[in-house]
Amino acid sequence: MMRVLFICHGNICRSPMAEYMFRDLVERAGRGGEFHIASAATSTEELGSPVYPPARRELARHGISCAGHAAHRMSLAEYEAYDLIICMDNANLRNLRRMTGGDPAGKISLALDHCGRPGEEISDPWYTGDFAATWDDLAEALPAILAELTE
Repeated sequence: MMRVLFICHGNICRSPMAEYMFRDLVERAGRGGEFHIASAATSTEELGSPVYPPARRELARHGISCAGHAAHRMSLAEYEAYDLIICMDNANLRNLRRMTGGDPAGKISLALDHCGRPGEEISDPWYTGDFAATWDDLAEALPAILAELTE
């Protein structure tokens, strides 16, 4: 089973959107049983919080539920357990590399690296308010990630 973890700052906007969108994508591809998909934060600011309401509404607009989500911070054990860890921006990437001792297993990447946009970030809609743009970026990156993992 391929284990994929999505990371953002608080685990209430971008990373849970990626988690639930990717779950939906793999289920629609008939590959749900091949994946364990989750998300986490690099900070402790939102521990236990549900998906931020505008992010939840954007997912719901596309028929995707995120019920039951509770934000948590990634642990070193999760670094060991996951095959691919995908960050939304460079600050997440730096924080995660610091938390994991420099990514010794080479598991960490940026989401948009996977779709021909190396080094580009998915903007934080907490600040921009543009949850549709986050959806669009993820809708571009996630199919490319799935294709890489199932080739």
